[in-house]
Amino acid sequence: MAELLVGLLRHGETDWNVASLLQGTSDIPLNQTGIAQAVAASKAIVASDWDQIISSPLSRARDTARIISDANALGEIAIEPLLLERAFGEAEGLNYHEWKKQHDAHQTVVGGESLIDLELRANRLLQHLVENYSGKRVLAVSHGALIRKVVRIVSERELPREGERFANTSLTKLAYRDSKWSIEHYNPASLQAN
Repeated sequence: MAELLVGLLRHGETDWNVASLLQGTSDIPLNQTGIAQAVAASKAIVASDWDQIISSPLSRARDTARIISDANALGEIAIEPLLLERAFGEAEGLNYHEWKKQHDAHQTVVGGESLIDLELRANRLLQHLVENYSGKRVLAVSHGALIRKVVRIVSERELPREGERFANTSLTKLAYRDSKWSIEHYNPASLQAN
């Protein structure tokens, strides 16, 4: 099977990111910093490295993808629901630290997605990418919790390291070759234009 390269890019900043509020599937837009981050990322990305751009349906990811696509002539953005952020149900809008105090990380909040369900979805995403994008280089704009889960699966739980978070507009690259996924380039920091 032909090689597949996938870039997992986290969306730009939102006001809820600044306030450490759980966004989940709430459709919170980019703030001015997030727009500037997306512009900086668009300058750091080499257009010829990518064949296709796909995005979560949420506006913070779609708008990040649009800024990058427009600046790099990457064409139409394919919307992929498997790239959605983890749903936190009734906990969405809570401060992250309050949520951590009130809930065990493995506990499913009413209306939310359990870590087991998130892992199943992350595995479905990886399979979907193999089945639909073989031989391509795909830039996928998504969200912190989902990217974290995908990276943990592909790295066999070695990454991210303890306490590491994926910054807004960070880009980590995965490769699929010889029927196996691997981390091609790990970068939890924001992309910056050179």
